[in-house]
Amino acid sequence: MSAPVVLITPEPFFHVRGAWVEHLEAAGLAVRYPEDTRFCEGNSSPQETIREMQGVAAVISGGDRFTAEVITGLPDLRVIARAGVGYDRVDVPAATAHGIPVTITPTANHEAVAEAAIALLFALAKQIVPNDARTRSGAWAKGPTRPVRGQTLGILGLGRIGRSCALRARGLGMHVLATEAYPDTAFVEQHAIELAPLEALLARSDYITLHCPLNDTTRGMFNRSLLRRMKPGSALINTARGGLVVEADLLEALRSGHLSGAGLDVFEQEPAAGDNPLFRLENVVLSPHVAGIDEYSLRDMAIESADCIIRLARGEWPAGAVVNDELRSSWKWRS
Repeated sequence: MSAPVVLITPEPFFHVRGAWVEHLEAAGLAVRYPEDTRFCEGNSSPQETIREMQGVAAVISGGDRFTAEVITGLPDLRVIARAGVGYDRVDVPAATAHGIPVTITPTANHEAVAEAAIALLFALAKQIVPNDARTRSGAWAKGPTRPVRGQTLGILGLGRIGRSCALRARGLGMHVLATEAYPDTAFVEQHAIELAPLEALLARSDYITLHCPLNDTTRGMFNRSLLRRMKPGSALINTARGGLVVEADLLEALRSGHLSGAGLDVFEQEPAAGDNPLFRLENVVLSPHVAGIDEYSLRDMAIESADCIIRLARGEWPAGAVVNDELRSSWKWRS
């Protein structure tokens, strides 16, 4: 009997013989990669995705999309292991209906995302990108930049990533506001974080950084109405999901001067088109959805994803990592 196949789709993991591959093979699983290195961007049609994943028992998934049609067309699929914490590209109810656990890597990349969010904040405050361009052109302008110390950072979502941002911001001498429905009160008290309703967060924050999931409630949340309620001259940082922000409305807020800048790692459409009008603004700093990716987090996401698959193959439930935990009592790895 042939070994169950694990498809590894994130491009940074392609043909890298890391510990995760060794762990999967030691557990009796075979490793395979997509033919197209861009498969994980999620732009394949459902039919192309089904064709690529035929015969696969488990997937370490990047940005590939698991629609209801895709899930129905993959009768051998047992586990979808997301390398990261977002799962908006997986139809979780469809996966649950087919008895497929969807796992994430909750302890692997939160610090990388927090570092990237703070880096975008610094880039905006200290005008790193425009000053670099001016200096390279031979200009020697010495206008003042904005301070970071003493400024107020508003954090929307105080989960692992939000808490990691808060720690870094407090270390920089910032005042931290946070909007969170289920806060870790011990953490909040220990680190002098002020919990605030959303309206207060918008009105008082010099910088707002987004660390909430994308769902039906949050999609398009930062629209014209909400952006106008942000503090005049404040800046928005988004390393979560592009769908949280209506880009046309953000463009308007930036052009009008109501917002001083934006740091964006994620976009409504990815890969983002080069003619996106946001790309032409000097007060916008951009990166290509890489906030959660550094040398440490890549390794940890791959190992954690592989560990989820291995544990499920052994009949063990990776508590805390399964999105559709309601499958726990009834799920079995199908032979």
